[in-house]
Amino acid sequence: MPAAAAPGGGYLSGRRVLLTRSPDRAGAMAVALAEAGAEPLLLPLIDFERTPDQASLAQALSRLAGGGYDWLVVSSITTVRALKELAAAQGMHLASLVPEGVRVATIGPSSRRVLEAEGIRVDLAPGGKQSAEGLVELWGAGPADDAVGTGSGGAAPRVLLPQSDLAAPTLADGLRAHGCAVETVVAYRTVDYPAAEALRLTAELAAGEPAGQAAPAVVLGPDEANGELAAGRLDAVVAASPSAAQRIHAVLRPLGATALIAIGEPTAAELRALGLTAAATASTPTPRGIVDAVARALDSTRSDSPAP
Repeated sequence: MPAAAAPGGGYLSGRRVLLTRSPDRAGAMAVALAEAGAEPLLLPLIDFERTPDQASLAQALSRLAGGGYDWLVVSSITTVRALKELAAAQGMHLASLVPEGVRVATIGPSSRRVLEAEGIRVDLAPGGKQSAEGLVELWGAGPADDAVGTGSGGAAPRVLLPQSDLAAPTLADGLRAHGCAVETVVAYRTVDYPAAEALRLTAELAAGEPAGQAAPAVVLGPDEANGELAAGRLDAVVAASPSAAQRIHAVLRPLGATALIAIGEPTAAELRALGLTAAATASTPTPRGIVDAVARALDSTRSDSPAP
């Protein structure tokens, strides 16, 4: 596969790739692209704030710590950051909110790594389709006597699902379809960049990029990014989430010949709904997966690159 030669091999040499993430959340992606020879650029489009209703989130976490749920389902790394920030504000460690006997599910290896670094054991995470859909499919694939399908005393499993205010109903509805009693609570707000300084999520995670770590890339504003597009100086734009896809549609137009890369099928689906087409979809939301997707999308136009 051609993209296998990308890391460190200059396979994307001379390519300019726009990442639609803020500097503190794009470091690993930018480094991976730079190691592959590309020039990463940043256009921050979305950011994250604490929810105004901290009381509801705090109450849900109190019930969690008291054993009021059978499962905690974490749908994003940003959720982990929001929960850790609230726990810290209460003088607690994040892991102390998850008592013995409560099982934890998440949407893939990246979020599993972050949770485990915080001292939280993960019991269920899809390895293939790393998304809400993948977790729902994995949940329903368990044997009938597996604890996934039962709660205390054989009752429907009680599930706490903290998530973004813009979260699609896919995960909650899918778990309910499998017989779960799901309680959703808003853990954070997804907003246009930049977030209000007083509300921005800043808790640093034990794994992953610290909240204050800047990416090794030039940061553009919307007008500058559109100028680069108009001049034909951008080879690819990476959409990291459905929310980012919506902002790309609103801010970056027209894309012209610039390849659009989606991270995950939900993002690709959102792009299609907006009338945009992903030239490639990263099957895994990892820096290597993103480099591979960019390489696939640009492969047909890389006539002057060395053979892998």
